[in-house]
Amino acid sequence: MQSTTEQNSEPEASQKISGQWYRSVGLRVVTSVILIPIVLVFVWLGGWWAFAAALIVVALGTYELHMMMLHSGYHPLLLVSLGLSTLILVSAMLPSPQVRLSLLEIGFGGALLISFPLLFFRKKLDGALVDWALTLAFSIYLGWPMSFLLLLRGSQVGWPLPRGAWWLLAALIGVWSFDTAAFFAGRFFGRHKLAPRISPGKTWEGALGGLVFSIAASLLITVGPLGVPWYMAVLLGILIGVAAVLGDLAESLMKRQTHVKDSGQIMPGHGGILDRIDSMLFVLIAVYLFAQFIGI
Repeated sequence: MQSTTEQNSEPEASQKISGQWYRSVGLRVVTSVILIPIVLVFVWLGGWWAFAAALIVVALGTYELHMMMLHSGYHPLLLVSLGLSTLILVSAMLPSPQVRLSLLEIGFGGALLISFPLLFFRKKLDGALVDWALTLAFSIYLGWPMSFLLLLRGSQVGWPLPRGAWWLLAALIGVWSFDTAAFFAGRFFGRHKLAPRISPGKTWEGALGGLVFSIAASLLITVGPLGVPWYMAVLLGILIGVAAVLGDLAESLMKRQTHVKDSGQIMPGHGGILDRIDSMLFVLIAVYLFAQFIGI
């Protein structure tokens, strides 16, 4: 039999965990109330304002990735990663597809020519090839998806909102709705683990709850303002939900591999910038490809 002390300690531990959860939720709410209006302003402005915001996010995210890898003993080339990601973002701002492609060719070619020689002069070559691969992978993981944000938004400004702004809002509000609903559905109804070896806290119930809200957000944002048929909007909502889960699990895999709990501490209640945009990175790709496919 358990002693009286042990029996009393269980409710106390449960209350402590519950208190920590509510404090975490409070921090999340405060952070979201501050940041979401700022994000929406940049969505409305578009153009080079959106580019500046995307560049800041990519720079912070690249730094967090770099620190995560240092924690595991890897030493990727931070400046090369950031330089390539910057060129990818600049290319998304150019109106000519041919010029855009040429800049991408210069960026990837230059990164290849620069990164390897920098590794030649290291005193210790152990792990150099992994560091080189990580250097390029950072840009593919961060710079490439964020370029789709700029391609979706475009540079048109005015009221009513241009179509590009609505498409970007579909991605943003879709993933915000999914993440919020999944967080609470997983907390109160979660029973079956989604990917226990990668992210033990995520459940199928949470994912399904998030999916309902991503579909609702897609219907709200795309049917009226963009003229998307309702059944295609439902499909987009499903794609947003699936992409959000994959993006979240991708970052969880990196954190598990590098043995860190959060990618950083810049956003109270959320962790690092990567912890906040992990789902968004994959969703931006999915929404852009969907918009191109249906041609609306």
